[in-house]
Amino acid sequence: MLNIKIVCVGKIREKSTKDLLSEYEKRISKYAKLEIIELDDEKIPQNASLSLETQVKVNESKKILEKLEKYPNSQVILLDLKGKQYSSEEFAQKIESIQTYSSSTIIFVIGGSLGMSDELLKSYPDKICFSRMTFPHQLIRLFLLEQIFRAFKILNNETYHK
Repeated sequence: MLNIKIVCVGKIREKSTKDLLSEYEKRISKYAKLEIIELDDEKIPQNASLSLETQVKVNESKKILEKLEKYPNSQVILLDLKGKQYSSEEFAQKIESIQTYSSSTIIFVIGGSLGMSDELLKSYPDKICFSRMTFPHQLIRLFLLEQIFRAFKILNNETYHK
């Protein structure tokens, strides 16, 4: 069974969002072993300087890199605005290709609200982008889970209407 890990900076606090995420986690469990790894985000003061924002990105990215080092044989995919955009069918094929030819573990990374450091972005060349628009990280996590679930439905030739 495919292992999927989602490493994300920040925690979900809203009950309604947690409930939706739990529903998708349950749905995905039929197809893959899913683990959500939440890392603490750095506090960003109001009107933070550019150098402080850069330091926040570096600190959060170090936490991500430390976590990724524990899974050396995994396929890491960063969610980044400069990443490649996929249709749902293309995303499903990407997951299938990784599972078949590359690794039994896929790790998706969602950075903090300021993004990821240059070091992290250079360390892992595989990047995807859901939209050029900016969304709250809680919604991106939900979008990712929904697309993973949809990918498995597509790969198993099952209908999906929700």
